Amino acid sequence: MKKILAGVIIVMFVFVFFNINVNAQSSAIGTWKTVASEGPDKGKAQSHIEIFEQSGVYTGKIVKLLLKPQDTLCDKCKGDFKDKPIVGMVNLQNMKKTGSTDEELGEAYEGGTVMNPDDGKTYKCKFWVKGDVLTLRGYIAFVYKTQVWSRVK
Repeated sequence: MKKILAGVIIVMFVFVFFNINVNAQSSAIGTWKTVASEGPDKGKAQSHIEIFEQSGVYTGKIVKLLLKPQDTLCDKCKGDFKDKPIVGMVNLQNMKKTGSTDEELGEAYEGGTVMNPDDGKTYKCKFWVKGDVLTLRGYIAFVYKTQVWSRVK
């Protein structure tokens, strides 16, 4: 009887531990590798963006450039971002979990904006996370562009 009870407890522990790991891996929190989607660097790893959460709001900042020097300034940015260092720049703001899940793309986040330092423009944003893949869409009116980011391990 003790062996059966011990076995059940071990199985429950493993299940709970595994389930916590799966949920943590599906979270947007972490560091993500972006890939250039156009231009001469199309398809190359471009930067690392760290996404963090505070009071239910998800924010992302650029923590590393992979194709440019780390001290590159945002010359195409406008306003407060103009000629500021790209590394350390908050470019993903005010994202919130929607509570919905797309079967193919994963858990949905929306309501915020993403700023592209390559063109200095800010876009309305929506993204989904499934495992180690983040699919991000930036919108202007009805036109959108999709990028796929991968989790940095």
